[in-house]
Amino acid sequence: MKEREQRANEDSKIVALGVTSSISIYKACEILRGFQKKGCRVRVVMTRNAARLVSPLLFSALSGGAVIVDLFDERVSRRVGHVTLAREISLLCVAPATANVIAKFASGVADDFLSTLYLATRCPVLVAPAMNEAMFLHPRTQENLRKLRGAGVEFVEPEKGTLACHDEGWGRLASPERIVEEGLRILSRTESLKGVGVLVTAGPTREYLDPVRFLSNASSGKMGYEIAREAASRGAEVTLISGPVELVPPAGVRVIKVRTAADMEREVLEAYPGSGLVIMAAAVSDFRFTRTARQKIGKRGLAGKVDLVETRDILKTLGAKKKGKVLVGFAAETEKTIPHAVRKMKEKKLDLIVANNVGEEGIGFESDDNKVFIIRPDGKVLPTDKMSKREISRVVLDQIEAVIEEKRK
Repeated sequence: MKEREQRANEDSKIVALGVTSSISIYKACEILRGFQKKGCRVRVVMTRNAARLVSPLLFSALSGGAVIVDLFDERVSRRVGHVTLAREISLLCVAPATANVIAKFASGVADDFLSTLYLATRCPVLVAPAMNEAMFLHPRTQENLRKLRGAGVEFVEPEKGTLACHDEGWGRLASPERIVEEGLRILSRTESLKGVGVLVTAGPTREYLDPVRFLSNASSGKMGYEIAREAASRGAEVTLISGPVELVPPAGVRVIKVRTAADMEREVLEAYPGSGLVIMAAAVSDFRFTRTARQKIGKRGLAGKVDLVETRDILKTLGAKKKGKVLVGFAAETEKTIPHAVRKMKEKKLDLIVANNVGEEGIGFESDDNKVFIIRPDGKVLPTDKMSKREISRVVLDQIEAVIEEKRK
């Protein structure tokens, strides 16, 4: 019996429940129980002010474990507690979340265990705000929420109703059932691509005229890096082949750096056989110089015509040898975005294509935001609103998984 219980504990997901000093703190007990009923183990982390409202002993009795309040608690500090817990958990759920803790998360302040845990964790984060309507709708709070969404944090929006101050308005904590349901949905997503080899390309390529001059484009690589990050968060084994960019590689992703289109083609073809899903988000140069000089060409030597030839179409090459793999392309356009993307999808035998108008201000190349059209195999077009590339990556992977599921039927 004990061995079965031990195996069950090892297999169950661990949820860190962050509890802050909202009047709706009493609902956190129901949230804790809700996760437990679905087979999750719950570790509770309380802020100091939350512990003044409700004794940690209550949450300890409900969770069956010690509640963490103090960053320098001797029980956890010897193992650098926030780092250790961050590695163990599958979800950080903060419910209720005050305006204060939301501001800390958005600003990177780490002055207690919960805010430090947030910075240390790599798993999904779910936040359920609860506060007075004026505080919730305040421009600074809304800006903090926008920042966190851009960083990949997910929310269970508060409800409208009677608040603790007896006012009517927005800011009431969402129902425990809604919060648990959303948390479980996120947990199921963390293993949706488990064991799948995913190949992602990102960034531009550079085609050199000489050692100091090259032909390239404005791609920052941000979209491809977020796609790789999201795939890894869903359990995939991700290889990211990246052109020259100034980005921090996503955690848990194998990164291969390349420069030219030929370099990228070589690495893609090598990684391709071991990949079940290929997402080509790189902006590969369509042309290269006929000759690359070994030394810098003087100004006079550049006078006149510079000869260009087409690079090989990596995506078209992959489409010709798909053999059951799922192949996704990106189309950066400045006009006739959808027709051009549909043609590209058919010509290159893609399972899905993501198109955007890079000529539109505030999205596309070098921007943190994007607005895309996801075109499915049946021709349906799913447009997105303008949102962060982190959020876009989640929408794109959801659609890719839908295509994978349809192929399995």
